[in-house]
Amino acid sequence: MNNKYDFYIDESCHLEHDHIPVMCIGYIKVPMIDYVELQKEFNQILAKYNQNSELKWNKFSNARIELYKELVDYFFRSSLQFRCVLVKYKERLNHIDYNQGSHDNFYYKMTYFLLHPNNSNGDEYRVFIDIQNTRGREKLKKINEVFNAEYKGNSPFKHFQHLHSHDNNFFQLADFFIGAITYKTRIVMNNIVNPTPNRMDFIKYLETKSGFNLEEGTEPWETKFNIFDHQPKIKL
Repeated sequence: MNNKYDFYIDESCHLEHDHIPVMCIGYIKVPMIDYVELQKEFNQILAKYNQNSELKWNKFSNARIELYKELVDYFFRSSLQFRCVLVKYKERLNHIDYNQGSHDNFYYKMTYFLLHPNNSNGDEYRVFIDIQNTRGREKLKKINEVFNAEYKGNSPFKHFQHLHSHDNNFFQLADFFIGAITYKTRIVMNNIVNPTPNRMDFIKYLETKSGFNLEEGTEPWETKFNIFDHQPKIKL
């Protein structure tokens, strides 16, 4: 029997001229066979801490640090997987030479490289993208076309759809991991001068549990918590 998975994709600092030198796009990968139990346990943790609002890195609460750490523990003992593409030195991006002059085209490429390691092997995938951080149906259509062309009309990526992040817990988990990764990277790149202690405490906890520095790429074959470190070439 084929395995089926859902991907919940979110982005951070993806705007072209936001004066932030990094961007990140990533997913939480959910085995459909475990979906109900995974959601149930996630909701139990939220209820334990009376968390009724959407989890967002940009709304990090010092009073919720134990909740955030428990969600990290939950992730690492579960069948969930995380992967992201971390783009450093965003100002180096050469859209004219490499992306047909379009930042959107670069986004398509990053989404492709994000998902591409999930080859078919008979498995089937559905992809959900946070509607608040995207540019409409054109993006979904383009990504779908690329995979259909590569797999000659038999792509394992069977379904692409927009969802609001508040409609699914796994978007929120992706947002938190991506937020932590971009925050740590911005600190290392001197784009954040005075990091908040509680956010740094959470980042250290996530680094300890994952075994990786968040501002660096992981081993390519890492499947549980994978960071693909992308740096555009310096144009001489």
